[in-house]
Amino acid sequence: MSPEQEKGKTDPVDDNQAKGTMIPYFPGCTLKTKAKIFETSALRVARCLGIDLIELPRWNCCGTVTSLTSDDLIHHVAPIRDLVRVEDMNTMGEIYQEYRLVALCSMCFHVLKRAHLRVMQNPGELEKINNLMYLENDYQGKVSVLHFLELLRDIGFPKIQKTVERPLAGLKVSPYYGCLLLRPKEAAIDDPEDPVILSHLLEALGAEVINNPFKTRCCGSYQTVCDKAAVAELTFDILSRARTEGADCVTTSCPLCMFNLADRQKEVMEKHPEFAPMPVLYFTQLMALAFGLDESVCGFDQNVVDPRPLLREKGLST
Repeated sequence: MSPEQEKGKTDPVDDNQAKGTMIPYFPGCTLKTKAKIFETSALRVARCLGIDLIELPRWNCCGTVTSLTSDDLIHHVAPIRDLVRVEDMNTMGEIYQEYRLVALCSMCFHVLKRAHLRVMQNPGELEKINNLMYLENDYQGKVSVLHFLELLRDIGFPKIQKTVERPLAGLKVSPYYGCLLLRPKEAAIDDPEDPVILSHLLEALGAEVINNPFKTRCCGSYQTVCDKAAVAELTFDILSRARTEGADCVTTSCPLCMFNLADRQKEVMEKHPEFAPMPVLYFTQLMALAFGLDESVCGFDQNVVDPRPLLREKGLST
């Protein structure tokens, strides 16, 4: 299947619209299931900024968790195989800028980038992985893995501000980064101690940024499977502090963080009856709203805690 055919599966933008700069894009598993609105809104706002995110052909799961064991190479085969797809796309006669790969999911970004860094630092391991993938082209190490937020920073927040048609005036938003965009330092997209990239984006959208000291605290990650109570307590702390600082809602870029901060509010309210639900949104949903895109693109009906009453209160939604 060609990249254009792959694109047609996920990007609802009118094909008659002018094409923008094409950049390979890795969706990952969750954006095809529970986090579809993250993908839909991201593809549309990217197009508004002159970017066509072209889905990798024949991509596979990134592996979800980066293996930290020095003698465990097999768990790096999956992400490296995806990076081979990017190099393949650049030899197919398509028009792509450099060897870049954009990811939306924080986990996917983290795994892909750390796998690339590991094999670049260990040529012997890269040779072993290439030998394991004997039916594939060898990975040459040319790919630069970017999170979508990094791409937006490269585009420039002033340009994003010029694209805004409906400024998010009066909406108080608390950015939440979690772990995987900021740690370890060599894979971080921003200062691990004091990240500002989401704040700058929200300011460009016209929102009021609320700084939460817990913006980089772990949400509990996969402990949500075996210890819901512990994750509920973390969610309670993160969201309660955001509310104390004055936030109306929280925004994130990680589907797992979204699940823990939004879906686990049910468990939070069972243990803390005084807790009032707080909307949690993907940052691309807020971009879609600010860019004046249709609410079907914003996908607010798919959020666990419906943000539409809040948005109507702020005069941002009908």
